[in-house]
Amino acid sequence: MGTAVIVLTAVALFACACATGGTGTRDEGPAHADTVSGAPSVPAVRPVRSPDRVDAVRLVQDDPRVSAEVKRGLKPCLGDEYPVDVSYGRLTGGPAEDVVVNVLTCGDAVGVGAYVYHVEGGAYRNVFRAEEPPVYAEIDRGDLVVTKQVYEKGDPVSSPSGENVITFRWSAGRFTERFRAHNDYSNAVGGEAPPEPAG
Repeated sequence: MGTAVIVLTAVALFACACATGGTGTRDEGPAHADTVSGAPSVPAVRPVRSPDRVDAVRLVQDDPRVSAEVKRGLKPCLGDEYPVDVSYGRLTGGPAEDVVVNVLTCGDAVGVGAYVYHVEGGAYRNVFRAEEPPVYAEIDRGDLVVTKQVYEKGDPVSSPSGENVITFRWSAGRFTERFRAHNDYSNAVGGEAPPEPAG
C-alpha cells in the first residue's frame, strides 16, 4: 500500500512539473561552448553608414546637373524654410545611404525636380534627375519610384487627370526603368455628380 502511494505521488509530481508552462531546455541556461563549436559561422553584415543630415538646398544649388530654372525657383517659402523634401535610403548599394531630394513650389507643392545623390569618394554625386513637373521621387523597398502627374487640357493644378508611376532599379552603375504603370483619377470625386440614369 505504501509503495503504491509513493508511486502515485511521484507520478502526480511529474505531471505537475510538466504542466507548469516552463520554457523547456531554455531554462537550463546557455549551451556549453563545445556543443556549438561545429556550427557554421554566419558572415558579418556590412553596416550601412547613415549620412548626416545634408544641406539639401546647397546640394541642389551647387549641382551643375540641376537646371538654372529649378535653382532660380528654389527660394524660401517662409522665413528660412525651403520647399524641399529629403529622404535617405539604400538605392545604389554603396557604403552609405543615398539621398533623394524633391524640389517643390511654395504655393501648391508641385514637384519641379527630383534628384538622387550617391556618395562617391567622400562626396555626393548626382546619379538621377527628373525635371519635368509635376514630378516626385520616393524610395520603395530599395527601388526608386518616380510619380509624374498627368494633366489634360483644362485641368487645374489641384486636379490632375492621372499619373504615371515609374519604378527604377540601380544596375551597372545607373538607374534603369523596370516597371511602368498609369493610373486614371476619377473626376466624379469632388466634382459634379454624374447624371442619374433615366427611369
